[in-house]
Amino acid sequence: MEWSKPFLGRGARIGYRLAYVAAVAFFLWIVAQCYIPGKGFTCLIIFGGAAPVQRIRELQSVNFYVDKDSYGYDGQYYAQLAVKPLLMSRDLATAEDNLPYRARRILFSGLAYLLGLGQPAWVLEAYALENVAAWLLLAWLLLRWFPPTGPGNLVRWVGTLFAWGLTTSVRQSLMDCPSLLMIAWAVLLLEQGRRWSATCVLGVAGLGRETNLLTLPALAPGADWSWAEVGRAAVRLVLAVVPLAVWVACIWWICGQPSNAGVGNFGPPFVAYLAKWFEAWRSFRLGGWDSLGGWLLIMLVSLTVQLLVILLRPRWTQPWWRVGAPFAVLLIFLGPAVWDGFPGAAARVVVPLTLAFNVLVPRGLRWWPVLLLGNLSAVSAVDELRPPALESYRLEGPVNVWRAPDEQPISVAFGGAWYEPEKSRREYWRWSRGPAELRIHNPQAVPVEVNLRFDLRALDERRVRIYQGAALRWEGPVNRAGTAVRLARMRLTPGDNPWRFETDRPPIVPETEIESQRPLAFNLRNFVIEAVRAEPAPAAGARP
Repeated sequence: MEWSKPFLGRGARIGYRLAYVAAVAFFLWIVAQCYIPGKGFTCLIIFGGAAPVQRIRELQSVNFYVDKDSYGYDGQYYAQLAVKPLLMSRDLATAEDNLPYRARRILFSGLAYLLGLGQPAWVLEAYALENVAAWLLLAWLLLRWFPPTGPGNLVRWVGTLFAWGLTTSVRQSLMDCPSLLMIAWAVLLLEQGRRWSATCVLGVAGLGRETNLLTLPALAPGADWSWAEVGRAAVRLVLAVVPLAVWVACIWWICGQPSNAGVGNFGPPFVAYLAKWFEAWRSFRLGGWDSLGGWLLIMLVSLTVQLLVILLRPRWTQPWWRVGAPFAVLLIFLGPAVWDGFPGAAARVVVPLTLAFNVLVPRGLRWWPVLLLGNLSAVSAVDELRPPALESYRLEGPVNVWRAPDEQPISVAFGGAWYEPEKSRREYWRWSRGPAELRIHNPQAVPVEVNLRFDLRALDERRVRIYQGAALRWEGPVNRAGTAVRLARMRLTPGDNPWRFETDRPPIVPETEIESQRPLAFNLRNFVIEAVRAEPAPAAGARP
């Protein structure tokens, strides 16, 4: 019995449709926050600046977002490949970490080049937004299996679109969301009896990501195992593999065989999977729900439920089971390289498993706990999709006090010991790598009194001292719980006012591998500068 059946009145149908529309609007609203004037949506690609990186010449004149404290992620390599898709370019070979390996996934980089008309700035924007477009098209396509007729379909639809793996693909401009769109399109064609069309779609999908070819069992006979049908299925399987095989041969001829391709991607069954469980539990015990371990446990619960439903309820005659089963097996054999870090690549590598689970999990009240647990990772969507923090302070108080007549506001410049700003739904912060400085610039021609409010937090027990110039303004203990600091009626002279944060202990590297590997001392959280008053200007002719 499906929960939606008693509620199929006109008002309920409108309500479910509005819920679907609201989910899409929410997604678009979050994506809109990623727009940076002058840089567009390039923060979705995650170019890193923590280490000297060779960029292709075409990007030297493009203004794009770089996370200076990050090494970046895979999207930066595919984006450069999109700007310069000719594999024989010498500077592309030095800009890519492994050009033959990256070039195998040419489909979506090549598409971005075409959409951007070959113009580097446009190509970057097209590549950054490909996942957004794929997500929207997938949301529309999934209505075939999850129409807005009840809460069950709503959970399946939202659980698929906001699953951890899919939102990670969108936020980091990877191949997984566009790949899932093509897989869903192919299954739709299979269900319509258009097997040769589905073969063409899956063959092209193999150029987007080689693991997409794990869906080829969907082309096998479902119930009709006559010799004629088996022969046609064999031909379809071969044809689907041909595009990738030919392209790989071309890459090897142009670039040579890739080095270290796939090292650590596979391992003995369940070894890396169980190690990730142990790692997540250890982090959770150390930091509770404030740690990354809590998020990882949610992801692992979702993946485990999906795995069990697919493997314990075989349904060979259903195309979606033949799609999900190979990815369930893949999950078991994934190696440490795929599980490494936070959150790791595993959840996005097996996103077809998530969709197959939602299609195949039975309807009815007794399956609701399974359905909810299998889609539990969707609660991470807001956190996973969040845009980069561009500021790490806020101004309050009378505008005419913190803003000068020339419209220049009070501003804060953070020294090199501070990392890039970060934020969650409710807070914003900057980590320091040790003693750190900042300068508060007062644009007024007269001194300004301000109240400073912020919290300090560290991963260990330490003391922090805060100086304004040479004057000690605050000293106290700082730990994981955080310490509130309130500095009242601080006087800012015109121009730059230096502040220094000192600590009695060196920075530490977090204890678990899933935490950031940066050396961390303390962080400055929710920094508020509240303007109180500006001192009156001296009378004309008065002595200074």
